[in-house]
Amino acid sequence: MGITCGRAAEAGNADGIDMNSTSTNERGDESREARQCMVAMQLRRRGIKDECVLEAMSRIPREEFVPPESRQRAYEDEPLAIGGGQTISQPYMVAVMTATLQLKPTDKVLEIGTGCGYQAAILSCLSKEVYSVEIRPELARSAAERLQELGFANVHVHCGDGSAGLAEFAPYDAIVVTAAAPLLPEPLQQQLAEGGRLVAPVGDPSHQNLVCARKRANAISYEWHEGCRFVPLVGRFGWKGLDLL
Repeated sequence: MGITCGRAAEAGNADGIDMNSTSTNERGDESREARQCMVAMQLRRRGIKDECVLEAMSRIPREEFVPPESRQRAYEDEPLAIGGGQTISQPYMVAVMTATLQLKPTDKVLEIGTGCGYQAAILSCLSKEVYSVEIRPELARSAAERLQELGFANVHVHCGDGSAGLAEFAPYDAIVVTAAAPLLPEPLQQQLAEGGRLVAPVGDPSHQNLVCARKRANAISYEWHEGCRFVPLVGRFGWKGLDLL
């Protein structure tokens, strides 16, 4: 039995985590309470109003996506290290970026920066298909295995330079970038479908703002949102002079 939540439920998408699995049941009550507290204290109180996003985040067990030594901290109000200099984003930032995408159950989504796979899992509950690109082979491999084991059959992980997008499956109704870019990568803008939304942190390495680009009538408009801080996007259309691995 998989999670059927939010807009994916409206579309009849029953793929998702096996809530009857042994690992889930062992921590069931404690994890469920922690998720509900996270949603109430970190998300609702800060103005997250999209009920589908809130439902998805109340049901996806974040502790399954962090290293074993960080499980007790999985629901803290901050990003956590996942190895390789990368992090799982703060719950609030995951919610903000997801809500800004305004996902529909028929949407095809591109995620740049798979990391541990948590953001992809949330997206999978709210859309039809999720394509996620991770430049670090070890993270791509572990995220793909984790998502498969947890039952997220509509998430497809690819290893490559996400700053160039994934033209093979374009266009996309929504694109989210989970690493900071100096500018919105041009290939990602080109891979937006008509009516598509692109959300990414843009700025310098120490501070960024979330930017939402929208494509209408083959023209793209830009909206600037709140400040944030992400690890840098590496690749051809990311920051130059940074090691890829």
